Amino acid sequence: MFPNVPHTGLPLSGLVVLDCTIWQQGTYATAMLADFGADVIKIEGPDSPDPGRGLSDAYFQSHNRNKRGIVVDLKHPEGRETVLKLAERADVFVQNMRPGVMERLGLAYADLRERNPAIIYASASGYGSKGPHRAWPAMDILGQARGGTMMTQGPPDLPPIFSFGGMADQVGAIMLSYGILLALWHRARTGEGQEVEASLLGGQVMLQSFNITTTLFTGQVPPRRSREEAAPLWNVYRCRDGGWIALSMAQLSRWWRPFCEALGRPDLRDDPRFCELPAHYEHRQELIAELDRVFAERDQWDWVEYLCGQGLPVAPVQDYAQIARDPQVLANDYIVEFDHPAGDRRRIVGPGVQLSRTPGQIRHGAPEFGQQTEEVLLEFGFTWEDIERLKSCGAVGAPGGPDL
Repeated sequence: MFPNVPHTGLPLSGLVVLDCTIWQQGTYATAMLADFGADVIKIEGPDSPDPGRGLSDAYFQSHNRNKRGIVVDLKHPEGRETVLKLAERADVFVQNMRPGVMERLGLAYADLRERNPAIIYASASGYGSKGPHRAWPAMDILGQARGGTMMTQGPPDLPPIFSFGGMADQVGAIMLSYGILLALWHRARTGEGQEVEASLLGGQVMLQSFNITTTLFTGQVPPRRSREEAAPLWNVYRCRDGGWIALSMAQLSRWWRPFCEALGRPDLRDDPRFCELPAHYEHRQELIAELDRVFAERDQWDWVEYLCGQGLPVAPVQDYAQIARDPQVLANDYIVEFDHPAGDRRRIVGPGVQLSRTPGQIRHGAPEFGQQTEEVLLEFGFTWEDIERLKSCGAVGAPGGPDL
């Protein structure tokens, strides 16, 4: 642990993370650590900034808030040596380059371990570090495809449906940050560093643990289902204003009677086609059609507030604009304000987990390209003379002039 890193009172204060990641999977994993106080130092090359910078400001801020940024040429011998010196006094090194890249650069786990045996070396990949396809290229949509989620979503008459962009990346990021914390806990007890791995494919398989295990136990692959083939009380319905409502009442014996009474429909409550199993499922298309007519009589939030007030488990199906003003989202700090580098206050998605004594914070936005290069190198023991020499040979610093 680097002794000069200031403690912010957050649970990961004092933890130094070197971040050699791009795009999203590895990059969001380190953002999660930074939210809780880790000093995450984002390393970019002078001619190879994180391509996420060019996608959108929202994209880059989401994945790089709370970090500091330096520019180091990993392909330059002096640049490589600079990173190795940083690694000597760091806790964690994170990378998500394609397999073989870090080995060619001389920055593989074995190289860093020689300089710091206690370092945690975390890698995010597409398909994992073993197997015949370990080196195949993979991005988010390919993780969703190979990991099975595409073939479980949507009705059977449509092509495979991919989820929102970044879903596989986000799950992989969560798993990588989880693995890093596990490795840090092991090191705290034993002093041992180690490698940590997460992948798009592994995250998607983990995400569907129960579903895939069911196939392993039974040999049956669950079919895609249309809405009309799903359980009537585990389904979605369109309301008068065009919004949708979701029901989650899987236990018919518990929910059917209070549900029908809340709707004012004793005829449905007592109808032998619907009130008992297995007839309830045998006649589900008829029941869904009838509930379609019922829910079309009132607006979305009118239904939500009324049925939740009756103790029934329902929720609105919301778009992002609705989420941005959802009182539960705001009350729980799932969306928070932060100081954007442009100088104004903006809103951003906050940490997804809350700690009562040491909650995570969005302390500042993402760094400008190479913004803290000099600052970080000085903290790690480099002198001004060292920095000028490294700048003059092109090992550190952004191109285009002496200012970093």
